[in-house]
Amino acid sequence: MSRIAVILINTGTPDNYSKSAVRRYLKEFLCDKRVITMSALKRKILVYGVIAPLRAPRSAKLYRKAWTKDGPPLLVNSLSLKEKLQASLGENFEVLLGMRYGNPSLKIALDKAKKSNYSKIVLLPLFPQYASSTTGSCIEAALRHIQSWNNIPEIKIINRFYNYKGFINSFAENISNMQPGKYEHILFSYHGLPLSHVHQTHHNKPCNLFNCTEEINEKNSYCYNAMCYETTRLIAKALSLRPESYTTSFQSRMSKNWLSPFSDKIVKKKAKEGIKNLLVVSPSFVSDCLETIVEIDDNYKHIFFENGGEQFEMVPSLNDSKSWIEALRNIVLG
Repeated sequence: MSRIAVILINTGTPDNYSKSAVRRYLKEFLCDKRVITMSALKRKILVYGVIAPLRAPRSAKLYRKAWTKDGPPLLVNSLSLKEKLQASLGENFEVLLGMRYGNPSLKIALDKAKKSNYSKIVLLPLFPQYASSTTGSCIEAALRHIQSWNNIPEIKIINRFYNYKGFINSFAENISNMQPGKYEHILFSYHGLPLSHVHQTHHNKPCNLFNCTEEINEKNSYCYNAMCYETTRLIAKALSLRPESYTTSFQSRMSKNWLSPFSDKIVKKKAKEGIKNLLVVSPSFVSDCLETIVEIDDNYKHIFFENGGEQFEMVPSLNDSKSWIEALRNIVLG
């Protein structure tokens, strides 16, 4: 029986938390034309001359805070996911891991697939909601590499799974394990995007013209903002949450011209309003990483306590949970 390669793709992580390693990683990441959308020359000047030198020292401290004895959490979680998915899929599949930036690289994973002459390759970027700067970049990079092969196998691309029942139920299960009824409010925090990136998905027009926060329709089906709000609604429905008991927000912003409301502002606002118990979940990350471990469970917790909150908990991401492995297996086989 012919074998199939399943290539799991994630953003990546620096090789270590030294300033030089973080600077090298930032240069590779931010020089992607889908991440910073300007001319190549301007982008390189901005990244090499301003962003990487200024951000590397601060980012290195954050990575050091998140680092475990086994290495960077995103990589550790992704490797465990790969191994368990391999066991679930069986010998007719080979599961490979490739990072879009850093190591283990996507190129190495694809080169291994090429040498093994698989009949089919499944490209699976691990981003539930599609965005050009994440899923789009991963797919473009993979196809750019594959196009040089002499023998190009059948290729299956999974470009989003935010509304897949198994994904929704896996996050709902994790939230349920935290006994959400103990909390006065639940915050669904998603990684932010520049408004310009979001508006490009509907012909450079704003989301309010397409009802993006209220529904998925034929005009906003690729809108990251719309997919995030739909993810929240689906998880809330699975848990029978009342609409007033939760909020959707966006983290990791770089400027005011990013998707809002901003998560840190909502955390502060809820504490100021007298909310004492807050539960936070981030369904844009299937693996815990810098943005969940440090940004949410450290920085946002501090903001909440500083403004009068008393209990703050972060829901773990899916990582290598049994339900997520089963869901991922069904996504691959579907």
